[in-house]
Amino acid sequence: MTGTVRSTAILPEGGPALPSRISWGAVIAGSLIAAVIAATLNILGAAIGATTVDAVAQATPGAARMGIGAAIWLVIANTLALAAGGYTAARLSGAADDTDGILHGLAVWAVAFLVSAVLIGNLLAGLASTASNAVGRVAGGAASAVSGVVGQAVPGASPTALVDRARDTLRGTGGNPQGMTTEQRSAEITSLLGRRIARGGFAGEERARLDALVAAEFGIPPEEASRRVQAIEAEAQRTATEAATRARQAADATARAASIGAFGTVAALLLGALAAVLGARRGTRDRIALLTPGLVRRPA
Repeated sequence: MTGTVRSTAILPEGGPALPSRISWGAVIAGSLIAAVIAATLNILGAAIGATTVDAVAQATPGAARMGIGAAIWLVIANTLALAAGGYTAARLSGAADDTDGILHGLAVWAVAFLVSAVLIGNLLAGLASTASNAVGRVAGGAASAVSGVVGQAVPGASPTALVDRARDTLRGTGGNPQGMTTEQRSAEITSLLGRRIARGGFAGEERARLDALVAAEFGIPPEEASRRVQAIEAEAQRTATEAATRARQAADATARAASIGAFGTVAALLLGALAAVLGARRGTRDRIALLTPGLVRRPA
């Protein structure tokens, strides 16, 4: 009976290193194939999503449904693409060992991640910019609302008018309201209301001064002027509170979206790594030899 004798060579310290068992050409080829497949599937998903938009019939899905559908499609597309890329890399590398094939698949996954990180970074930067603009619009809307409240007290108020009235105020602030011009009274009213909104309340004799200015400006009794000032003050406070609430809600929504996006990205990366490993195992030549009838493995 003839037996096969195997010997194990022990390399001495400082001896020659073992030859490299990685094929970067196979890794790059697998990465390119994965990128092309992912891009094709994602473009197909965008086309399918566009067909669901029907502005005429007003049957367009909501933003939440569209976002969830896009995220699911993105995960599926990238998973399939990395599986194909891992298979390609393991098959082209000529690896006859499961571990070597798996490492080639993970190399494809890593290269694909590095490439997509730039794209994801640009996407997240765009989302952050959009969210920042949304918060800015909310704050701008609140400022417009507050300006509208001030405009109710001082008709015709505008940025240029406020500047002109401020100059007039500097020439006649603090005098007898009855002896002041309309521009001087309007400018001082605007200034007092602006300080009230900024500080959240009147200081010292500002309320009494505002009552006197309003009474003189509109020719109404002091009691009626005080009532109007209180109504304007309450409206301004309500508007400021609503603006702060909307800003907090916008910030919470942005943070929640960023959190969901981050967790989704991690899940997609893990699924992609698993798909690349499974595809590489399938593409390993040794495994193909075992699964193919009539194909005999060569002894190691």
